[in-house]
Amino acid sequence: MKIFSSSQIKACDQFTIDNEFVSSLHLMEKAAQSCMDFIVHEFNKNETIYIFCGVGNNGGDGFALARLLYLKGFDVEVFIDKTQKKFSKDAQVNFANLKEVLGVSVSDFSDFKKETVSKASLIIDALFGLGLNRKIEGKSAEIIKLLNSIEAQKISIDLPSGIIADENLTDDAMVFQADITLSFQFYKKAFLHPETGKFCGRVEVLDIGLSKECIENTTVNNYVISDSCIFRIYQPREEFSHKGNFGKSCIVAGSFGKIGAAVLATKASTRSGSGLTFILAPKCGYDVLQTAVPEAIFLNGGIDFIQYFDLEEEYTFGIGPGLGNYSETKKSFLEFLKNYKNPLVLDADALNILSENSQNLKLIPKKSIITPHPKEFSRLFGETQNSFERVELAKQKAHELDIYIVLKDHHTQVITPQMEVFYNVTGNCGLAKGASGDVLLGIVTSLLAQKYSPKEAAIFGVWLHGKAADIAAEKHSKESLLATDVIIDLGEVFKFLENKKGKL
Repeated sequence: MKIFSSSQIKACDQFTIDNEFVSSLHLMEKAAQSCMDFIVHEFNKNETIYIFCGVGNNGGDGFALARLLYLKGFDVEVFIDKTQKKFSKDAQVNFANLKEVLGVSVSDFSDFKKETVSKASLIIDALFGLGLNRKIEGKSAEIIKLLNSIEAQKISIDLPSGIIADENLTDDAMVFQADITLSFQFYKKAFLHPETGKFCGRVEVLDIGLSKECIENTTVNNYVISDSCIFRIYQPREEFSHKGNFGKSCIVAGSFGKIGAAVLATKASTRSGSGLTFILAPKCGYDVLQTAVPEAIFLNGGIDFIQYFDLEEEYTFGIGPGLGNYSETKKSFLEFLKNYKNPLVLDADALNILSENSQNLKLIPKKSIITPHPKEFSRLFGETQNSFERVELAKQKAHELDIYIVLKDHHTQVITPQMEVFYNVTGNCGLAKGASGDVLLGIVTSLLAQKYSPKEAAIFGVWLHGKAADIAAEKHSKESLLATDVIIDLGEVFKFLENKKGKL
Protein backbone atom coordinates (compact mmCIF):
# COMPACT_ATOMS: atom_id res chain seq x y z
CA MET A 1 0.00 0.00 0.00
CA LYS A 2 1.39 3.37 -1.00
CA ILE A 3 1.94 6.08 1.59
CA PHE A 4 1.11 9.48 0.08
CA SER A 5 2.53 12.72 1.41
CA SER A 6 0.07 15.44 2.42
CA SER A 7 0.68 17.27 -0.86
CA GLN A 8 0.09 14.07 -2.84
CA ILE A 9 -3.16 13.42 -0.96
CA LYS A 10 -4.39 16.91 -1.81
CA ALA A 11 -3.41 16.38 -5.44
CA CYS A 12 -5.26 13.04 -5.48
CA ASP A 13 -8.37 14.75 -4.03
CA GLN A 14 -8.19 17.36 -6.79
CA PHE A 15 -7.57 14.78 -9.54
CA THR A 16 -10.64 12.85 -8.38
CA ILE A 17 -12.75 16.02 -8.44
CA ASP A 18 -11.46 17.04 -11.89
CA ASN A 19 -11.66 13.63 -13.58
CA GLU A 20 -14.40 11.61 -11.91
CA PHE A 21 -17.20 14.17 -11.92
CA VAL A 22 -17.52 14.53 -8.16
CA SER A 23 -17.42 17.70 -6.11
CA SER A 24 -15.22 18.40 -3.12
CA LEU A 25 -18.43 18.55 -1.08
CA HIS A 26 -19.36 15.08 -2.29
CA LEU A 27 -15.92 13.75 -1.23
CA MET A 28 -16.44 15.32 2.20
CA GLU A 29 -19.80 13.58 2.48
CA LYS A 30 -18.22 10.23 1.53
CA ALA A 31 -15.53 10.75 4.15
CA ALA A 32 -18.14 11.51 6.80
CA GLN A 33 -20.23 8.53 5.69
CA SER A 34 -17.25 6.19 6.04
CA CYS A 35 -16.59 7.50 9.57
CA MET A 36 -20.26 7.13 10.45
CA ASP A 37 -20.32 3.52 9.21
CA PHE A 38 -17.31 2.71 11.39
CA ILE A 39 -18.80 4.33 14.50
CA VAL A 40 -22.20 2.67 14.02
CA HIS A 41 -20.44 -0.70 13.79
CA GLU A 42 -18.12 -0.14 16.77
CA PHE A 43 -20.18 1.87 19.30
CA ASN A 44 -23.65 1.74 20.81
CA LYS A 45 -26.17 4.57 21.02
CA ASN A 46 -26.43 4.81 24.79
CA GLU A 47 -23.94 7.63 25.36
CA THR A 48 -23.35 11.11 24.01
CA ILE A 49 -20.89 11.78 21.19
CA TYR A 50 -18.98 15.05 21.54
CA ILE A 51 -17.54 16.36 18.26
CA PHE A 52 -14.97 19.19 18.27
CA CYS A 53 -14.71 20.96 14.94
CA GLY A 54 -12.26 23.42 13.46
CA VAL A 55 -12.87 25.88 10.66
CA GLY A 56 -11.16 23.93 7.86
CA ASN A 57 -12.17 20.85 5.92
CA ASN A 58 -11.49 18.61 8.92
CA GLY A 59 -14.14 20.61 10.75
CA GLY A 60 -16.40 20.18 7.72
CA ASP A 61 -15.96 16.40 8.04
CA GLY A 62 -16.99 16.75 11.68
CA PHE A 63 -20.12 18.79 10.89
CA ALA A 64 -21.21 16.26 8.26
CA LEU A 65 -20.47 13.37 10.62
CA ALA A 66 -22.52 14.99 13.40
CA ARG A 67 -25.52 15.27 11.08
CA LEU A 68 -25.23 11.66 9.89
CA LEU A 69 -24.78 10.25 13.40
CA TYR A 70 -27.79 12.14 14.68
CA LEU A 71 -29.91 10.77 11.83
CA LYS A 72 -28.73 7.29 12.87
CA GLY A 73 -30.09 7.84 16.36
CA PHE A 74 -27.00 8.97 18.27
CA ASP A 75 -27.05 11.80 20.81
CA VAL A 76 -24.57 14.32 19.38
CA GLU A 77 -23.16 17.60 20.66
CA VAL A 78 -20.85 19.81 18.58
CA PHE A 79 -18.33 22.35 19.88
CA ILE A 80 -16.50 25.09 17.94
CA ASP A 81 -14.44 28.17 18.65
CA LYS A 82 -17.09 30.81 17.99
CA THR A 83 -14.49 33.57 17.82
CA GLN A 84 -13.32 32.03 14.55
CA LYS A 85 -15.81 33.25 11.96
CA LYS A 86 -14.36 32.11 8.65
CA PHE A 87 -14.92 28.49 7.61
CA SER A 88 -13.57 26.82 4.50
CA LYS A 89 -16.11 26.73 1.67
CA ASP A 90 -17.20 23.12 2.20
CA ALA A 91 -17.07 23.40 5.99
CA GLN A 92 -19.41 26.40 5.75
CA VAL A 93 -21.93 24.38 3.72
CA ASN A 94 -21.89 21.50 6.19
CA PHE A 95 -22.09 23.88 9.14
CA ALA A 96 -25.22 25.43 7.61
CA ASN A 97 -26.68 21.97 6.95
CA LEU A 98 -26.02 20.96 10.55
CA LYS A 99 -27.74 24.03 11.96
CA GLU A 100 -30.92 22.89 10.22
CA VAL A 101 -30.85 19.70 12.31
CA LEU A 102 -32.74 20.77 15.42
CA GLY A 103 -31.57 17.91 17.61
CA VAL A 104 -27.87 18.80 17.52
CA SER A 105 -26.56 21.67 19.64
CA VAL A 106 -23.55 23.71 18.48
CA SER A 107 -21.73 25.37 21.40
CA ASP A 108 -18.52 27.25 22.05
CA PHE A 109 -15.45 25.47 23.43
CA SER A 110 -15.92 27.46 26.63
CA ASP A 111 -19.35 25.88 27.18
CA PHE A 112 -17.95 22.34 27.29
CA LYS A 113 -17.99 20.84 30.79
CA LYS A 114 -15.63 17.97 31.51
CA GLU A 115 -17.88 16.78 34.35
CA THR A 116 -20.72 15.91 31.96
CA VAL A 117 -18.65 13.33 30.09
CA SER A 118 -18.89 9.69 31.18
CA LYS A 119 -16.28 7.02 30.52
CA ALA A 120 -18.61 5.46 27.97
CA SER A 121 -18.91 8.68 25.97
CA LEU A 122 -17.14 9.22 22.67
CA ILE A 123 -15.03 12.31 21.92
CA ILE A 124 -14.29 13.05 18.27
CA ASP A 125 -11.46 15.31 17.15
CA ALA A 126 -12.22 17.13 13.86
CA LEU A 127 -10.17 20.21 14.64
CA PHE A 128 -7.29 20.36 12.16
CA GLY A 129 -6.52 17.16 10.27
CA LEU A 130 -4.30 17.11 7.19
CA GLY A 131 -4.16 20.86 6.64
CA LEU A 132 -2.14 21.65 9.75
CA ASN A 133 1.32 23.17 9.13
CA ARG A 134 2.03 24.91 12.45
CA LYS A 135 2.01 24.42 16.20
CA ILE A 136 -1.46 24.59 17.78
CA GLU A 137 -1.92 27.47 20.20
CA GLY A 138 -4.66 29.47 21.92
CA LYS A 139 -8.16 28.10 22.50
CA SER A 140 -7.57 25.06 20.33
CA ALA A 141 -4.54 24.06 22.41
CA GLU A 142 -6.51 24.61 25.60
CA ILE A 143 -9.42 22.42 24.49
CA ILE A 144 -7.07 19.65 23.33
CA LYS A 145 -5.32 19.69 26.71
CA LEU A 146 -8.69 19.43 28.45
CA LEU A 147 -9.92 16.62 26.21
CA ASN A 148 -6.73 14.64 26.76
CA SER A 149 -7.41 14.68 30.50
CA ILE A 150 -10.80 12.97 30.13
CA GLU A 151 -11.21 9.21 30.52
CA ALA A 152 -13.38 8.46 27.50
CA GLN A 153 -12.92 6.88 24.10
CA LYS A 154 -11.38 9.32 21.62
CA ILE A 155 -11.38 9.26 17.83
CA SER A 156 -9.47 11.52 15.46
CA ILE A 157 -10.72 12.17 11.96
CA ASP A 158 -7.96 11.66 9.36
CA LEU A 159 -5.13 12.26 11.86
CA PRO A 160 -4.87 13.55 15.43
CA SER A 161 -4.90 17.34 15.63
CA GLY A 162 -1.40 18.63 16.29
CA ILE A 163 0.34 16.07 14.08
CA ILE A 164 1.77 17.10 10.72
CA ALA A 165 1.40 14.16 8.36
CA ASP A 166 4.98 13.86 7.13
CA GLU A 167 7.06 15.33 9.95
CA ASN A 168 8.21 14.86 13.52
CA LEU A 169 6.74 16.95 16.32
CA THR A 170 8.37 19.89 18.02
CA ASP A 171 9.13 19.32 21.71
CA ASP A 172 6.33 21.59 22.91
CA ALA A 173 3.63 20.49 20.45
CA MET A 174 0.07 20.10 21.74
CA VAL A 175 -1.42 16.92 20.25
CA PHE A 176 -4.79 15.23 20.65
CA GLN A 177 -4.35 11.74 22.13
CA ALA A 178 -6.54 9.41 20.05
CA ASP A 179 -7.53 5.85 20.81
CA ILE A 180 -8.55 5.38 17.18
CA THR A 181 -7.59 7.34 14.07
CA LEU A 182 -9.88 7.09 11.05
CA SER A 183 -7.59 7.88 8.14
CA PHE A 184 -8.94 8.59 4.67
CA GLN A 185 -7.61 6.31 1.91
CA PHE A 186 -3.97 6.20 3.05
CA TYR A 187 -1.63 5.62 5.95
CA LYS A 188 0.30 8.77 6.83
CA LYS A 189 4.01 8.57 7.54
CA ALA A 190 3.43 10.06 11.01
CA PHE A 191 1.33 7.04 12.01
CA LEU A 192 4.36 4.79 11.68
CA HIS A 193 7.02 6.55 13.76
CA PRO A 194 7.13 6.24 17.56
CA GLU A 195 7.36 9.99 18.25
CA THR A 196 4.07 10.65 16.45
CA GLY A 197 2.41 7.26 16.15
CA LYS A 198 1.92 7.05 19.92
CA PHE A 199 -0.81 9.70 19.58
CA CYS A 200 -2.73 7.81 16.90
CA GLY A 201 -3.89 4.67 18.71
CA ARG A 202 -5.40 2.09 16.41
CA VAL A 203 -5.36 3.24 12.80
CA GLU A 204 -8.25 2.36 10.49
CA VAL A 205 -7.84 3.29 6.83
CA LEU A 206 -11.21 4.11 5.23
CA ASP A 207 -11.78 4.00 1.49
CA ILE A 208 -13.48 7.22 0.38
CA GLY A 209 -13.30 6.53 -3.35
CA LEU A 210 -10.30 8.57 -4.45
CA SER A 211 -9.25 7.94 -8.05
CA LYS A 212 -7.66 4.52 -8.53
CA GLU A 213 -5.95 5.85 -11.64
CA CYS A 214 -4.30 8.64 -9.67
CA ILE A 215 -3.25 6.29 -6.87
CA GLU A 216 -1.75 3.82 -9.33
CA ASN A 217 0.12 6.45 -11.34
CA THR A 218 1.51 8.45 -8.44
CA THR A 219 5.15 7.63 -7.67
CA VAL A 220 6.04 7.23 -4.00
CA ASN A 221 9.02 5.95 -2.02
CA ASN A 222 7.13 4.98 1.14
CA TYR A 223 4.88 1.95 1.47
CA VAL A 224 3.01 -0.08 4.07
CA ILE A 225 3.56 -3.83 3.79
CA SER A 226 -0.03 -4.96 3.20
CA ASP A 227 -1.39 -8.50 3.07
CA SER A 228 -1.95 -8.08 -0.68
CA CYS A 229 1.75 -7.28 -1.09
CA ILE A 230 2.65 -10.49 0.75
CA PHE A 231 0.25 -12.58 -1.36
CA ARG A 232 2.17 -11.41 -4.43
CA ILE A 233 5.51 -12.38 -2.86
CA TYR A 234 4.56 -15.70 -1.25
CA GLN A 235 5.49 -18.81 -3.26
CA PRO A 236 3.43 -21.91 -2.29
CA ARG A 237 5.27 -25.20 -2.43
CA GLU A 238 4.85 -27.43 -5.45
CA GLU A 239 3.65 -30.93 -4.58
CA PHE A 240 6.48 -32.69 -6.44
CA SER A 241 9.28 -30.70 -4.87
CA HIS A 242 12.13 -31.91 -2.65
CA LYS A 243 14.49 -30.45 -0.08
CA GLY A 244 16.94 -29.40 -2.75
CA ASN A 245 14.37 -26.96 -4.12
CA PHE A 246 14.37 -24.89 -0.95
CA GLY A 247 17.99 -24.02 -0.41
CA LYS A 248 20.61 -24.47 2.27
CA SER A 249 20.54 -22.06 5.18
CA CYS A 250 23.56 -21.78 7.43
CA ILE A 251 23.16 -20.00 10.74
CA VAL A 252 26.44 -18.81 12.22
CA ALA A 253 25.76 -18.10 15.88
CA GLY A 254 26.46 -18.80 19.52
CA SER A 255 29.23 -18.77 22.08
CA PHE A 256 29.56 -20.09 25.62
CA GLY A 257 26.51 -18.89 27.56
CA LYS A 258 24.73 -17.69 24.38
CA ILE A 259 23.81 -20.95 22.70
CA GLY A 260 20.13 -20.09 23.12
CA ALA A 261 20.50 -17.43 20.42
CA ALA A 262 21.80 -20.08 18.03
CA VAL A 263 18.94 -22.43 18.92
CA LEU A 264 16.27 -19.81 18.24
CA ALA A 265 17.73 -18.61 14.95
CA THR A 266 18.14 -22.20 13.76
CA LYS A 267 14.63 -23.21 14.80
CA ALA A 268 13.20 -20.18 13.03
CA SER A 269 15.07 -21.10 9.87
CA THR A 270 13.74 -24.66 9.86
CA ARG A 271 10.20 -23.49 10.68
CA SER A 272 10.11 -21.00 7.84
CA GLY A 273 10.86 -23.46 5.07
CA SER A 274 14.60 -23.89 4.54
CA GLY A 275 15.27 -27.12 2.63
CA LEU A 276 18.38 -27.87 4.69
CA THR A 277 19.52 -25.92 7.71
CA PHE A 278 23.07 -25.97 9.03
CA ILE A 279 24.31 -24.38 12.24
CA LEU A 280 27.92 -23.32 12.62
CA ALA A 281 28.47 -23.00 16.37
CA PRO A 282 31.14 -23.76 18.98
CA LYS A 283 31.45 -27.31 20.26
CA CYS A 284 30.18 -26.24 23.70
CA GLY A 285 26.74 -25.95 22.14
CA TYR A 286 26.75 -29.31 20.35
CA ASP A 287 24.55 -31.27 22.78
CA VAL A 288 22.06 -28.43 23.22
CA LEU A 289 21.68 -27.78 19.49
CA GLN A 290 21.42 -31.42 18.49
CA THR A 291 18.76 -31.94 21.13
CA ALA A 292 16.82 -28.72 20.61
CA VAL A 293 16.95 -28.68 16.80
CA PRO A 294 17.55 -32.24 15.58
CA GLU A 295 16.45 -31.16 12.08
CA ALA A 296 19.59 -29.04 11.67
CA ILE A 297 23.10 -30.21 10.77
CA PHE A 298 25.79 -29.15 13.23
CA LEU A 299 29.08 -27.69 11.98
CA ASN A 300 31.90 -27.25 14.48
CA GLY A 301 33.25 -23.68 14.54
CA GLY A 302 35.46 -23.78 17.62
CA ILE A 303 35.43 -24.73 21.31
CA ASP A 304 33.69 -22.04 23.37
CA PHE A 305 33.26 -19.52 20.58
CA ILE A 306 33.49 -19.48 16.79
CA GLN A 307 37.12 -19.46 15.71
CA TYR A 308 36.84 -20.21 12.00
CA PHE A 309 34.36 -19.83 9.16
CA ASP A 310 35.23 -22.88 7.04
CA LEU A 311 32.09 -22.75 4.92
CA GLU A 312 30.76 -23.74 1.51
CA GLU A 313 29.76 -21.18 -1.10
CA GLU A 314 26.38 -22.86 -1.72
CA TYR A 315 25.07 -21.94 1.75
CA THR A 316 22.95 -18.87 2.40
CA PHE A 317 24.34 -17.37 5.59
CA GLY A 318 22.68 -15.71 8.56
CA ILE A 319 25.40 -14.50 10.91
CA GLY A 320 25.45 -12.82 14.29
CA PRO A 321 23.25 -14.00 17.19
CA GLY A 322 25.31 -14.67 20.30
CA LEU A 323 28.70 -14.59 18.56
CA GLY A 324 30.29 -12.59 21.36
CA ASN A 325 33.20 -10.18 21.21
CA TYR A 326 36.13 -12.58 20.83
CA SER A 327 39.18 -11.45 18.87
CA GLU A 328 39.45 -14.75 16.97
CA THR A 329 35.77 -14.56 16.01
CA LYS A 330 36.21 -11.00 14.75
CA LYS A 331 39.30 -11.84 12.72
CA SER A 332 37.76 -14.93 11.16
CA PHE A 333 34.46 -13.19 10.39
CA LEU A 334 36.08 -10.20 8.68
CA GLU A 335 38.37 -12.47 6.68
CA PHE A 336 35.33 -14.46 5.57
CA LEU A 337 33.58 -11.29 4.37
CA LYS A 338 36.62 -10.29 2.30
CA ASN A 339 36.23 -13.48 0.25
CA TYR A 340 32.47 -13.96 0.15
CA LYS A 341 30.39 -12.14 -2.46
CA ASN A 342 26.83 -13.50 -2.27
CA PRO A 343 24.00 -11.80 -0.36
CA LEU A 344 23.72 -12.83 3.29
CA VAL A 345 21.96 -11.71 6.49
CA LEU A 346 23.79 -9.97 9.34
CA ASP A 347 22.55 -9.15 12.84
CA ALA A 348 23.59 -8.62 16.46
CA ASP A 349 27.28 -9.25 17.17
CA ALA A 350 28.09 -9.45 13.45
CA LEU A 351 26.94 -5.83 13.21
CA ASN A 352 28.81 -4.88 16.38
CA ILE A 353 32.03 -6.26 14.89
CA LEU A 354 31.47 -4.27 11.69
CA SER A 355 30.80 -1.10 13.68
CA GLU A 356 34.29 -1.08 15.20
CA ASN A 357 35.74 0.36 11.99
CA SER A 358 33.77 2.24 9.34
CA GLN A 359 35.90 0.61 6.64
CA ASN A 360 34.40 -2.75 7.62
CA LEU A 361 31.07 -1.67 6.14
CA LYS A 362 32.56 -1.95 2.66
CA LEU A 363 33.02 -5.68 3.27
CA ILE A 364 29.28 -6.34 3.37
CA PRO A 365 28.41 -8.20 0.14
CA LYS A 366 26.15 -6.28 -2.25
CA LYS A 367 22.40 -6.91 -1.87
CA SER A 368 22.89 -8.32 1.65
CA ILE A 369 20.36 -7.72 4.42
CA ILE A 370 21.32 -6.25 7.79
CA THR A 371 18.83 -6.16 10.67
CA PRO A 372 19.93 -3.59 13.29
CA HIS A 373 17.88 -2.27 16.18
CA PRO A 374 18.29 1.50 16.76
CA LYS A 375 21.37 1.18 19.01
CA GLU A 376 23.12 -1.14 16.57
CA PHE A 377 22.22 1.24 13.75
CA SER A 378 23.76 4.20 15.56
CA ARG A 379 26.97 2.23 16.19
CA LEU A 380 27.18 1.42 12.50
CA PHE A 381 26.23 4.74 10.96
CA GLY A 382 26.14 7.44 13.63
CA GLU A 383 23.67 9.06 16.01
CA THR A 384 20.39 10.61 14.89
CA GLN A 385 17.97 12.76 16.87
CA ASN A 386 14.80 10.79 16.12
CA SER A 387 13.33 7.99 14.03
CA PHE A 388 12.54 10.31 11.11
CA GLU A 389 16.22 11.27 10.82
CA ARG A 390 17.23 7.63 11.30
CA VAL A 391 15.20 6.53 8.30
CA GLU A 392 16.72 9.27 6.13
CA LEU A 393 20.22 8.21 7.13
CA ALA A 394 19.33 4.56 6.52
CA LYS A 395 18.17 5.44 3.00
CA GLN A 396 21.51 7.07 2.26
CA LYS A 397 23.51 4.13 3.64
CA ALA A 398 21.39 1.48 1.91
CA HIS A 399 22.01 3.30 -1.37
CA GLU A 400 25.74 3.86 -0.79
CA LEU A 401 26.43 0.26 0.28
CA ASP A 402 23.86 -1.35 -2.07
CA ILE A 403 22.29 -3.30 0.79
CA TYR A 404 18.90 -3.76 2.43
CA ILE A 405 18.50 -2.38 5.94
CA VAL A 406 15.82 -3.88 8.17
CA LEU A 407 15.57 -1.16 10.80
CA LYS A 408 13.82 -2.79 13.74
CA ASP A 409 11.23 -0.67 15.54
CA HIS A 410 7.58 -0.87 16.57
CA HIS A 411 6.85 -0.50 12.86
CA THR A 412 9.99 -2.04 11.42
CA GLN A 413 11.20 -0.45 8.20
CA VAL A 414 12.73 -2.28 5.25
CA ILE A 415 14.94 0.17 3.36
CA THR A 416 16.14 -0.69 -0.13
CA PRO A 417 19.19 0.41 -2.14
CA GLN A 418 16.72 2.40 -4.27
CA MET A 419 15.86 4.39 -1.10
CA GLU A 420 12.35 2.96 -0.82
CA VAL A 421 10.93 2.47 2.67
CA PHE A 422 8.50 -0.36 3.47
CA TYR A 423 6.83 -0.06 6.89
CA ASN A 424 5.64 -3.23 8.58
CA VAL A 425 2.36 -3.06 10.52
CA THR A 426 2.22 -6.63 11.82
CA GLY A 427 3.66 -7.42 15.26
CA ASN A 428 3.13 -6.02 18.72
CA CYS A 429 4.98 -4.88 21.83
CA GLY A 430 5.29 -8.50 22.98
CA LEU A 431 8.28 -8.65 20.63
CA ALA A 432 10.08 -6.09 22.80
CA LYS A 433 12.15 -8.84 24.41
CA GLY A 434 15.55 -10.36 23.95
CA ALA A 435 15.72 -13.13 21.31
CA SER A 436 13.08 -11.66 18.99
CA GLY A 437 15.84 -10.52 16.64
CA ASP A 438 17.40 -14.00 16.60
CA VAL A 439 14.12 -15.38 15.30
CA LEU A 440 13.89 -12.70 12.63
CA LEU A 441 17.40 -13.48 11.40
CA GLY A 442 16.51 -17.17 11.05
CA ILE A 443 13.34 -16.38 9.11
CA VAL A 444 14.97 -13.95 6.68
CA THR A 445 17.94 -16.27 6.08
CA SER A 446 15.58 -19.15 5.30
CA LEU A 447 13.58 -17.08 2.81
CA LEU A 448 16.75 -15.87 1.11
CA ALA A 449 17.90 -19.50 0.81
CA GLN A 450 14.57 -20.39 -0.80
CA LYS A 451 15.38 -18.03 -3.69
CA TYR A 452 13.22 -15.14 -2.64
CA SER A 453 15.05 -12.02 -3.76
CA PRO A 454 16.78 -10.03 -0.97
CA LYS A 455 14.01 -7.41 -1.17
CA GLU A 456 11.29 -10.07 -0.99
CA ALA A 457 13.04 -11.96 1.82
CA ALA A 458 13.35 -8.81 3.93
CA ILE A 459 9.76 -7.64 3.36
CA PHE A 460 8.21 -11.09 3.72
CA GLY A 461 10.44 -11.88 6.70
CA VAL A 462 9.45 -8.91 8.84
CA TRP A 463 5.76 -9.38 7.98
CA LEU A 464 5.90 -13.11 8.76
CA HIS A 465 7.70 -12.50 12.07
CA GLY A 466 5.14 -9.90 13.13
CA LYS A 467 2.11 -11.90 11.98
CA ALA A 468 3.24 -14.95 13.96
CA ALA A 469 3.75 -12.70 17.00
CA ASP A 470 0.20 -11.37 16.64
CA ILE A 471 -1.21 -14.89 16.60
CA ALA A 472 0.98 -15.90 19.56
CA ALA A 473 -0.01 -12.81 21.57
CA GLU A 474 -3.69 -13.70 21.16
CA LYS A 475 -2.94 -17.04 22.80
CA HIS A 476 -0.45 -16.03 25.48
CA SER A 477 -0.72 -12.22 25.96
CA LYS A 478 1.90 -9.66 24.98
CA GLU A 479 3.56 -9.78 28.39
CA SER A 480 4.19 -13.52 28.36
CA LEU A 481 4.95 -13.84 24.66
CA LEU A 482 8.18 -15.80 24.06
CA ALA A 483 10.38 -15.99 21.01
CA THR A 484 9.67 -19.72 20.88
CA ASP A 485 5.93 -18.96 20.69
CA VAL A 486 6.58 -16.86 17.58
CA ILE A 487 8.51 -19.73 15.98
CA ILE A 488 5.72 -22.21 16.70
CA ASP A 489 3.05 -19.98 15.21
CA LEU A 490 4.89 -19.48 11.95
CA GLY A 491 2.98 -22.55 10.85
CA GLU A 492 -0.33 -20.78 11.47
CA VAL A 493 0.77 -17.92 9.24
CA PHE A 494 1.77 -20.22 6.39
CA LYS A 495 -1.62 -21.94 6.64
CA PHE A 496 -3.28 -18.52 6.43
CA LEU A 497 -1.21 -17.65 3.35
CA GLU A 498 -1.89 -20.95 1.63
CA ASN A 499 -5.64 -20.67 2.22
CA LYS A 500 -5.80 -17.05 1.06
CA LYS A 501 -3.58 -17.64 -1.96
CA GLY A 502 -5.82 -20.44 -3.13
CA LYS A 503 -8.85 -18.12 -3.14
CA LEU A 504 -7.26 -15.20 -5.03
